[in-house]
Amino acid sequence: MIVMKFGGTSVGTPDRIKHVASLVTRSGQPTFVVLSAMSGTTNTLLEICDYLYKKNPDGANEVINMLESRYMQHIEQLFGTEEWREKTRLFLVEEFNYLRSFTKDLFTSFEEKSIVAQGEVISTNMMTNYLHEIGIDAILLSALDFMRTDKNAEPDTQYIKEKLSSLMKENGEHQIYITQGFICRNAYGEVDNLLRGGSDYTASLVGAAIEAEEIQIWTDIDGMHNNDPRIVDDTEAVRQLNFEEAAELAYFGAKILHPTCIQPAKYAGIPVRLLNTMEPDAEGTIVDNVIMRGQIKAVAAKDNIVAIKIKSSRMLLATGFLRKVFEIFESYQTPIDMVCTSEVGVSVTIDNAANLTPIVNELKKYGTVTVDTNMCIICVVGDLDWSNLGFETLATDAMKDIPVRMISYGGSNYNISFLVKEQDKKRALQNLSAKLFS
Repeated sequence: MIVMKFGGTSVGTPDRIKHVASLVTRSGQPTFVVLSAMSGTTNTLLEICDYLYKKNPDGANEVINMLESRYMQHIEQLFGTEEWREKTRLFLVEEFNYLRSFTKDLFTSFEEKSIVAQGEVISTNMMTNYLHEIGIDAILLSALDFMRTDKNAEPDTQYIKEKLSSLMKENGEHQIYITQGFICRNAYGEVDNLLRGGSDYTASLVGAAIEAEEIQIWTDIDGMHNNDPRIVDDTEAVRQLNFEEAAELAYFGAKILHPTCIQPAKYAGIPVRLLNTMEPDAEGTIVDNVIMRGQIKAVAAKDNIVAIKIKSSRMLLATGFLRKVFEIFESYQTPIDMVCTSEVGVSVTIDNAANLTPIVNELKKYGTVTVDTNMCIICVVGDLDWSNLGFETLATDAMKDIPVRMISYGGSNYNISFLVKEQDKKRALQNLSAKLFS
């Protein structure tokens, strides 16, 4: 069995839903399908929540009515028979009455998560109904019945595996199994979501739970490219990535994947294939545990970086200095991206400046603090093991005309990172492509 995940743009219109239906049925083998909400729906649901937080139920109801009208039009375009139009209409009436019920009571973050979950509930029901109409043996399994997080808000993989296996046995064999991405229940049974990676995370968790042959992530781009196609001309899709390489690229700016969402597949040894819904026959990118030696695969960039340098003569030979510095960032729940140290100082980068002022105030207890904003991390990914002579030189040579604030190399066998000003990002990406891939 394979797992196929489709994002919001892939199911963004009735025609797109029909196209996805043709993709999930063309192989003829049993397939587990994970769907996001239709494009734009989640943002609209969040707008409804915003009105309710502001105690404006009339504003919320107006947005609910507009969203309901849009979906009623989708029904007319999607279904070919009045029987399935009417069944789906009745379902939508119940859904939107459920959304209206939140305008009459106290509204908190718990209710918000229930509202936001309805986008995936609607898209999966519409897809299931459409497959039934065209004669496909499909069944909808609610993610809220098996997808659960533990008390640390991490997926409860053992529970997911046991519960999903039980549900599939109870419901017998089918050609297509459908579920919602993104949504789950928490350890206390409340409606929640997976946050990091969303629907991709769901697909990876489902794939690991059912021991799938392959997990396919379908988006609107032909796999992961070797550079940012919005900035660099003539980029190409990378045909193969190791899980570690893919995670590095995702963390440092490649938007097609979230860095944590493929971890369940990695640990289960299940390949993940990145494919293009609009070009279904394109090869895409395969992500697996294979390491291709001696190759630099791709370049990615991460914007909105802040660099912080702490300089202190007291650091010299002082045990515990770095611990104190890192504890300050931990206390404000601010992750660090890059770290460089010397005998009298340490430089770090962060991508979340929400608590920058109190962090800097705390750091000033231990030394002189300098802050550089509007920075960008450029990450070169591939087989960058230190034994590969000259690989790091290729990357640094491409950056010879660009001011570099920090370089990180050796912390991983798969990347070398440069911190530059955002204004130099375009030139850096273009220079690296010309040097590494031409």
